Amino acid sequence: MCPEPIPTAAKPVLDCRRAGLLLHPTSLPGEGGNGTLGPHALRFVDFLAESGLSVWQMLPLGPTHADRSPYQCLSVHAGNPRLISFAQLEAWGWLPHAAGGLPPAHGAARQALLAQARELFLAQGGASEMEAFDAAHAFWLEDYALYASLREAHDHRAWWQWPEPLRDRDPAALAEARARHAEDMALVRFEQLIFFRQWQELRLAAQARGVQLFGDLPIFVAHDSADVWAQREFFDLDAAGQPRVVAGVPPDYFSASGQRWGNPLYNWERLQADGFRWWIERLRTQFSLFDLVRIDHFRGFEACWQIPADEDTAINGRWAPAPGEALFQALQNEFGTLPVVAEDLGLITPAVHQLRDQFGLPGMRILQFAFDGGADNPYLPHNHEVNSVVYTGTHDNDTTLAWFESLPIEQQCVVLDYLGHPSEPMPWPLIRAALASVARLAILPMQDVLQAGRGERMNMPGSHGGNWQWRFTWEQVLPGLSARLRGLTRRYGRLEREHGNG
Repeated sequence: MCPEPIPTAAKPVLDCRRAGLLLHPTSLPGEGGNGTLGPHALRFVDFLAESGLSVWQMLPLGPTHADRSPYQCLSVHAGNPRLISFAQLEAWGWLPHAAGGLPPAHGAARQALLAQARELFLAQGGASEMEAFDAAHAFWLEDYALYASLREAHDHRAWWQWPEPLRDRDPAALAEARARHAEDMALVRFEQLIFFRQWQELRLAAQARGVQLFGDLPIFVAHDSADVWAQREFFDLDAAGQPRVVAGVPPDYFSASGQRWGNPLYNWERLQADGFRWWIERLRTQFSLFDLVRIDHFRGFEACWQIPADEDTAINGRWAPAPGEALFQALQNEFGTLPVVAEDLGLITPAVHQLRDQFGLPGMRILQFAFDGGADNPYLPHNHEVNSVVYTGTHDNDTTLAWFESLPIEQQCVVLDYLGHPSEPMPWPLIRAALASVARLAILPMQDVLQAGRGERMNMPGSHGGNWQWRFTWEQVLPGLSARLRGLTRRYGRLEREHGNG
């Protein structure tokens, strides 16, 4: 399929040279509080295809807490209801056009519209579709629907703050709760059907345009989540459901005090005794949604930073070993070639590289990290490897333009000297460097191709408030941008269709 044969007996994760954009669907244009899976998502797929870009990378898709962080989701299987397009429900005939398609993100008005849509859906013969969806997702959907309903009934308090019988999943208490919240649970299940239905429409549209969807999976799970509440045995918790130790990373490039994420750590012994079925089902969901999946914080599969739960920062932690080899062997036995990219940034040991390479997983190269140190910096383009993904920056970095402008003049000179003193203004020289890299996949944040500057980053690691809210408008997409990108993807051998494999 690719223009040049790939010298490996196994099917590679990255099949040939491609390029794509990093944009979370919440950052799409449109009215309302965030982007959705509606018309603007389809238009973005068209923009990618017209630009010669064949990969759309995004952040995790799960339902979020109030801070909107996609890395602390309420479920590892459910979709984020915020991404549902109500305009699409009108197009399906599940809502009258008078509904306007733009309900509030939360509250009674939104629930009333959902109930109205469900009524019309069932009236149009949707009961069999709902039953099939419930059956296909039964291993997680019932627990999630009950968890979401109880969380709403308890003013969004975390599950360990519920009455003890519900906290500890007493069978009689759960049966009574299911009966009391039956209608709420039905709406939650219907909401998930809508999400997965709209997602599959988007994925089919992407496939028709030769665009692959590239997802993201956080290694850890939010403490306040349906998964931890329903399957406490797989996590290191005390009798009251509180973590003994929590996850994070030690001090690094992003934070002098490290990052205390607060996620409970896994009970790896229990997971392994179960044949890692919990992880297998988690990956099965992701592989049903995406062509390729990045696993965030891959380093944690070799050893994770274990912080005592009573510590306020990540400084006083320790590295605790994890059974990464056994886990990935089980995943490979189940799925064959794993369409997985390893996020191997930060403090990485030879053992982490060995684990990544043992299973043929591509790693990551970030150009904004390339210009500290000497010529052996692994992020410099001349040190890149073919089986890797190169980025100008990620969702955790500032935009390339803002990053460059924040550098001292002498450091800017180092960057420009390495890049050959380009005449183009930033960020285009770094974009060219990414596309020219030998790395088989190059990903550019949408902010960079829009030449966005200060104040337009997606996330500031370690900070609270104001993150995950960046959005673009179509007015920012200047005339000629698609043609410029298409010319660059052709120039650097990443225009997949011209090689006859699209």
